[in-house]
Amino acid sequence: MQKMNRVQVIAVTGGKGGVGKTNITLNMASAMAAQGKRVLVLDADLGLANVDVLLGIRVRRNLSHVLRGECTLDEVMVEGPQGIRIIPATSGNQSMTELSPLEHVSLIRAFSEMQTPIDVLLVDTAAGISDMVLSFSRASQEVLVVVCDEPTSITDAYALIKLLSREHGVFRFKIVANMVRTQREGMELFAKLTRVTDKFLDASLELVACIPFDGNLRLAVRRQALVVNQYPKSPSAIAIRALAAKALNWPTPHRAEGHLQFFVERLLRNPAMNQQGVRSE
Repeated sequence: MQKMNRVQVIAVTGGKGGVGKTNITLNMASAMAAQGKRVLVLDADLGLANVDVLLGIRVRRNLSHVLRGECTLDEVMVEGPQGIRIIPATSGNQSMTELSPLEHVSLIRAFSEMQTPIDVLLVDTAAGISDMVLSFSRASQEVLVVVCDEPTSITDAYALIKLLSREHGVFRFKIVANMVRTQREGMELFAKLTRVTDKFLDASLELVACIPFDGNLRLAVRRQALVVNQYPKSPSAIAIRALAAKALNWPTPHRAEGHLQFFVERLLRNPAMNQQGVRSE
């Protein structure tokens, strides 16, 4: 693992499936790479991987091979648009959603030993509030919560924020209002969420982007392409590029261990099982 540069680690999550977090993750990654950043995307949906599918990339090995000790993270990485690097997960493997204590330690060790130099790590989490979603979110420097204007999305986002703030020490959340018709609709969606979080939780929410509903994004998905590259002048592409530029200015830890060690050490402190099978907290 590189020892000098600080790495920005952002978890992109949403509580609910279908809110567009993987699309936002990949388009942000490509936009950041276009700005000259070395970007790594971790597909952390360990049971229903879809990053490679969205991009039409064929992969031979994935994260399950790393956890079995068959290869390193560097060896499973594949290249995506704009030169982004991707760590693919596995699909249709229930065991991957419930890592054993040994597998959890293997994951931490794999990150500790990673050699590929990067500036930004984007973690595309699974939907829901599984231990792995909570682990990756807690370990990241920033948690980006993607929300749509529908009751289940708002409810599930609230449940995720509640768990992370009350039980896992995460109190700051960046909110992305996705697939909104207007900026005003995005702000109203954010207001709906903050009404409940302000009343019941000790958490700070910041609206960082309103991504418009855009037919061009759907066209790009059908073509297994990214809207920021395929339709760069479309409303969603412009909004995602603005979000990526904003994210690059978010502060990274300034202490000596403020690079990937930061991420690895926080993974070590999560409530998942440790090597002895005893909860670490």
